[in-house]
Amino acid sequence: MRCVITGGAGFLGSHLTDLILSEGHEVVVLDDLSTGSLRNLVHQISNPRLQIKTVNVRNKFEVDGPVDIVFNLASPASPPVYTQRRVDCLLINSEAVLQVAEFALAKGARLVQASTSEVYGDPLSHPQREHHWGNVNPIGERSCYDEGKRFAEALLSAMRLERGLNAGIIRIFNTYGPRMHPYDGRVISGFVRQALNNEPLTVFGDGSQTRSFCYVSDLVRGLWLMGNADHSGPINLGNPVEQSVLSMAHLIRESTNSSSEITFLPLPSDDPVRRRPDISKAKEELGWEPLIRIGEGLSQVINWQIEMQRTYSEQIS
Repeated sequence: MRCVITGGAGFLGSHLTDLILSEGHEVVVLDDLSTGSLRNLVHQISNPRLQIKTVNVRNKFEVDGPVDIVFNLASPASPPVYTQRRVDCLLINSEAVLQVAEFALAKGARLVQASTSEVYGDPLSHPQREHHWGNVNPIGERSCYDEGKRFAEALLSAMRLERGLNAGIIRIFNTYGPRMHPYDGRVISGFVRQALNNEPLTVFGDGSQTRSFCYVSDLVRGLWLMGNADHSGPINLGNPVEQSVLSMAHLIRESTNSSSEITFLPLPSDDPVRRRPDISKAKEELGWEPLIRIGEGLSQVINWQIEMQRTYSEQIS
């Protein structure tokens, strides 16, 4: 098959590219490199089944030849990034989604949209199931991302009903792994960076808020399965093992043998108190569930950040 991945040079996109290439298929990566990086794909540059194009998918774009599946991962997902690019985030999840959908329709391709657990907001029910409509503040600090993704879901659903678009929506819960930038603003990547440098581990609130952490190889496997399914979704993808942020800080400090202290800062506005996916639909419809346990995944992130720091030190020395 021949697949197009928008945002393919990003954290998730590059891992999905690796998976699809390993299955023997072709990949066309489209990325404007505003948040993604070609460093994430450098190990695949010589692969004849990979093509990389620098494209802003907010504008109409073309890819020569047939396309079987389009994975739309084009969107800033890092809180420090999208809160500095609020309007851009909203337009990427509206204008760009429309362009990608029109492209998929023209190619007769299946479209998989990367949505997010943020559409549930600060959820009123627990765990989160796909039929819950969410509790999102439309004018809050995080609304550019939350509402942008909700609009993308609504747009694709309308195009499926009106124009026969073959689209499937995946709601992605907290994901971690190598290639996630240490300053991405996510729990695990940030704690690992701080712990390796013996800096204070900054916990927001009292740390009792919970998250469910899914390793990246599990997540992209779910995306690939959705690409080869005919389900419209939405389908949750995430690890149903729920952990508090404070317990994760302690675990990472122990795993890195760090002397870091744990400090507490005010909880950001609209930060969800609890987050855990119900993955019954993913199991039933896709035959998917996560396989990588937190200890194994953490060791991969820690080793990757250590290697990245070593390479950087050698480059500037």
